[in-house]
Amino acid sequence: MFKKFKEAFGKTRNIILAPVEGEVCPLSEVKDPTFGTEMLGKGVSIKPEKGRIVSPADGVITTIFETKHAVSITADSGAEILIHIGLDTVNLKGKYFKSHVETNDRVKKGDLLIEFDPDNIKEAGYDVITPVVICNSDQFPDMETLTGRRVKELDEIIKL
Repeated sequence: MFKKFKEAFGKTRNIILAPVEGEVCPLSEVKDPTFGTEMLGKGVSIKPEKGRIVSPADGVITTIFETKHAVSITADSGAEILIHIGLDTVNLKGKYFKSHVETNDRVKKGDLLIEFDPDNIKEAGYDVITPVVICNSDQFPDMETLTGRRVKELDEIIKL
């Protein structure tokens, strides 16, 4: 029965969920050419309303940056997901960030990855907009981004 359904309605799409609550915008709104021009891949950006990042998919932590401002996950779907909290926040050297995972940890969607203090980060002069990039987006030619709306953690933001 499922085979007939799949043939009738196309292949099953993998979904990337929101790692943080906030407003979802196109990457082009990020004031950093590395993200804004999709140099690292396609995706979305989220203007966070809370200071927590959860896993947007089941997978393995590929890298947790020493400064805790970014994390990359290889999802079970094969998507290489980069979540980068803020712009130039590497300069904070980990201040206002707390990691709950390490490289090679297995994670499930919704697992807490990083906590951060958006108010103090903004007060220090940094934009907290958070790009969520599929670094190997060229492997997902039918990728669709769902922008222009407010999301809660684990709402759909990208269809692969």
